[in-house]
Amino acid sequence: MTVTPIYAGLLALLYLALSARVVQMRGKGMPSLGDGGIEALQRRIRGHANFAEYVPLLLLLMGILELGQLPAPWVHAIGATLLVARLLHGYALSFSMYFKFGRFWGTLLTFVLLAACGVLCLCQSFAPFWLAPVA
Repeated sequence: MTVTPIYAGLLALLYLALSARVVQMRGKGMPSLGDGGIEALQRRIRGHANFAEYVPLLLLLMGILELGQLPAPWVHAIGATLLVARLLHGYALSFSMYFKFGRFWGTLLTFVLLAACGVLCLCQSFAPFWLAPVA
């Protein structure tokens, strides 16, 4: 694999930034566990957790597609879209209170990627049966 590690590395750095935002706020006398009902902390926690909920599966699907010989430009398109989606969503939740554009488009792009990668994995899986000669 040569493409997926690029996006895995970039997304790891974004995850680190989202993690640091939560830790930074907790270090300012905020609750060390939970959110204490503090909206700003809730947003940071959800931004961090939402990333952790979606990105690993999408990176796994992306890696499977790359190993299955999906053309590199397609894998790059998936990775770049995932990175943009998670930047938009992460910024909307963790860094801003009023960036609805980022939350909407980050979510929509993530869901489109889930559907597309799922279908592509299924197609890749069944391709040998479709291409097999009929006896």
